[in-house]
This record gives sequence, C-alpha cells and structure tokens, in this order.
Amino acid sequence: MSIKIKKAIISLSDKSEIKSILNILKKYRVNIISSGGTSKEIKKLGYKCTEVSEYTNTDEILDGRVKTLHPKLYAGILSKRENKNHKKELKKNSYSEIDLVIVNFYPFEKTLKSTKNHNKLVENIDIGGPTLVRAAAKNYKYTTVLTSPHQYKEFISDLEKNRGYTSLDFRKKLSQEAFNFTAYYDSVISDYFNNTNNDYFPQKKTIFGNLVEVLRYGENPHQKSAIYSRNNKLDISQLSGKKLSYNNYNDIYAALNTSRTLPKNNGTVIVKHANPCGVSVNSNKLESYKEALACDPISAFGGIVSCNFKISKKIALELNKIFLEVIIGLGFDNDSLKILRKKKNLRLIDASKLTKQNTASITGNFNSLLLQSADDKIFNKNNFKVVSKVKPSKKVFDELLFAFNVCRNVKSNAIVLTKNSSTIGIGSGQPSRLDSCKIAIDKMKKFQKISEKDIIIAASDAFFPFVDAIEILVQSGVSAVIQPSGSLRDKEIIKFANKLGIILVFSKTRHFKH
Repeated sequence: MSIKIKKAIISLSDKSEIKSILNILKKYRVNIISSGGTSKEIKKLGYKCTEVSEYTNTDEILDGRVKTLHPKLYAGILSKRENKNHKKELKKNSYSEIDLVIVNFYPFEKTLKSTKNHNKLVENIDIGGPTLVRAAAKNYKYTTVLTSPHQYKEFISDLEKNRGYTSLDFRKKLSQEAFNFTAYYDSVISDYFNNTNNDYFPQKKTIFGNLVEVLRYGENPHQKSAIYSRNNKLDISQLSGKKLSYNNYNDIYAALNTSRTLPKNNGTVIVKHANPCGVSVNSNKLESYKEALACDPISAFGGIVSCNFKISKKIALELNKIFLEVIIGLGFDNDSLKILRKKKNLRLIDASKLTKQNTASITGNFNSLLLQSADDKIFNKNNFKVVSKVKPSKKVFDELLFAFNVCRNVKSNAIVLTKNSSTIGIGSGQPSRLDSCKIAIDKMKKFQKISEKDIIIAASDAFFPFVDAIEILVQSGVSAVIQPSGSLRDKEIIKFANKLGIILVFSKTRHFKH
C-alpha cells in the first residue's frame, strides 16, 4: 500500500543534507512542520515551514524540554488512515494526518566523548525525538520515518519512483531502522548511567554497537559473521591487503592484547590461532622480531605479527622473508609500506590510534551472554610473593614478571618458558598442565640452543597441583618458576622447590584464558 506524503514534521540535530530533502518535499508540495533550530535553518535556506508551537497553538515550555509532546502531533502520526473512528476523532479535534517524520536526536554520544559534566549530559538526553520516531515506526503502515541523512537518497528515490508516495516495503524497512536507532540511543544512555553508578551487571543489560562491516564468513565458510564497534569505526585501520576475516580479527585482537601489556614502543608478538607463539621485548627492534620468530618459526608461518612500534624499512625487509597473514604496527614509514604492499594479499594494520583498553569480554551461546571485565591488571611487586629459600635478583624477578605477563595471554592450561625477555617455549590449550609443560619443553629443545649458563624461567597461568610438572621443568633446565598460589599442596610445592634449589614465586591472582 502506497501512502501519499502530504504533511511532514522535521526536527533535526544533524542538519546536514537537509537541502536535498527540502527540494523533494517542495516538488511534491509537502507541508512542513518544524521547531527550534531546524525551523530557522529551513527558512534560512529559503523554504517555508510552520513552527510546531504555531501548529499546536501551544508554546514551548521548560526551556524547550517540552515542545513536540502534543496530541495534535501524535494523533496525526499514529492515526490509522482506514479506521473510521480515527478519522472522526481527528476531524472532531481539528487534527490532520502527518505522513512523514524526519527526526534525529540530541547528540548524547558525541557529548559524552567531549565532557564528563553530568548535568550537561542529562540535558543532551532527547525525549521528544525518540517519542516521535517510535510513534512513526509503530505506525509504519501509514507513516514514513527517517532517522539519518544516510536514508535521504533512498527516500528520494522511493518518492520519485512512486510520484510522491512511499511504498509499504520501504516504510517497513525504515521502521526497523528506526527501532534499532532508538534502542541504540537508549542503550548508550543506559550504559552511561550503569557506569556512573558502578553497576556493571544491572538487572537488564543492553549492548550497543555500530556495524563496521559484514564479513565474508565466520570461523568457517558456512557461518555468517559481522564486526561491530562501540564507536562509529574501529580504533585500528587497514592500510593494505585482502579483506579481513572473522579469524583475522580474532587473531589481531589476541596479538594486540599481548602487545598492549609490553613496554611502550617496545616488543614483538607473533600469534597463530589466537595464541602467542613468540614474544620478545629486546630494545633492538629487529632483534626483538627475530627472537620472537625463533621461539617457534614453524607456527609463525601464516601467522600474525604485532610490532609494538612503528615499522621501518629494515623491519619490513625482514618481515617480508616469510609468509604472514597480517602485520600490525604502530604506524608504518613510507619505505616499509612500499616493500610490504608488494604482497597484495598481506593485510597491514595501523594500531597507532588504539589507546583504549578493553573494558569487557563478551561471549554468547544458546541465547545467553557471558560478560566479564578484562584481565588488564598491571603487575607490580606487591602482587607477588617469593616463597622459596633462593631469592631472585632484580633481573630475574623482571624476567619472571615478563613470563607471567605473556602467560596470561596464552590459552589455558598455559606454560611459558623464557630467557632474556624472550619466549623460548610455549605450551597452550591442553586439558593437562603436565602436557602443556611437555609441549613447551619440546618447542624449546627443537628451536633453541640452551647452555648451562642460561637462566630459564617458567610461568604457569594457575597453580601446579602436583610436583611432577615442576620436576620435568627443572630437568629441562628451568631455574625459576612463577605461578599463582591457591593449591592445597602449595606447601608441598614450596618444599619441593627448596629441595631442588630453584626460585619459586607465587602470584596472588590467577590468570586463566580459555
């Protein structure tokens, strides 16, 4: 069913592209009702409109808080055109039908990014706008609703195609978009109040996001996937290469989660299937990459490299020697881009503007959502306790912290072996912690040359329930172990460490990553 557009109400915060709308409305002789700044803009552009207060015969009150909340407007928007009683009631009250609502809202989200002033934010919560939009969206069978300048072109096309009418399918589509828009707007406000009240798990939880892109597929070709952002765009930007997949994004964020815990402008992380397979914080950037690669060069093939620094020509030449899916840098110089862009499929990601830390982790299954705060705890000495008789030097203690920091980003059960601030063996994702130890040791023996002088550190993401795992670590050359406390056998583990003459440090916090 097509509906002729005869009367419209326009109330806009974002007045961009309004002229294109005014042109088409003038062409089809649509009467316009408007208010406040929108009315002034319409008249400034040389078009006619009737002020809301004049149309309703009611002045704006409460400093503009009440201006469109009037039955004359809502009766016109919500009336069913084919309902005889509705027609009688409109005629009795001297109301008329409103066929088009063009509204966007006070910029609460934009204001939230520019101020922490609570009163100012509250005044930027729109009431009349969302109410108008919801009313029009509900009555989409008869009323057309536009909530964004992005819709104007399609609206003009539909109006022209139908010679001043809009089609039912188009109105229904706009209704869907309108309810998405109001839900998003309310969820941003809801999230703000939850945060100000420190209520991170309220009784009713809404999660908002803007579509960045629909991906080719999910983890597998038969799965559908898309990526959303809490902002209007991602904090990372793709400079070159093939379109990113679900798995690419998953690996990118896994790499960045580790990179962001490393010293500023220092360190290289290599990830494969969302697991670190090499990490180094050597201050020499080229050596940092080489040492990260040396941890497990086979797994690194086809993986993702995240450089926690700007990528130079020298680094690019080295990166170019093996097949990689993605390279992440805190920027790329021109020479490095020329080199790396020669591989057309290689994705280059600039993460230099990624300043925000993760605030929450969300997973979902079977119509349920699991939420938790991010594991972004910054380690310091007070988080750990040396429990062995042998005490670590400052250098060894720093190495223990490095190993433990990497370990929390490896899927559990996780074991990380390091020396000289570089990983030399990583065991991940095993049901048995002992198996993870064996894998880490096997990797070390396969790819590293270890001398008796080397100080090898082992980190575990949870406590060792038995001495067997520590025993095989020490037999492989480990001389210092860091693990969370909490086992019923902690005293037994300490006694065993002292018997072997190794350093044992307990963390006060556990760091599983499943």
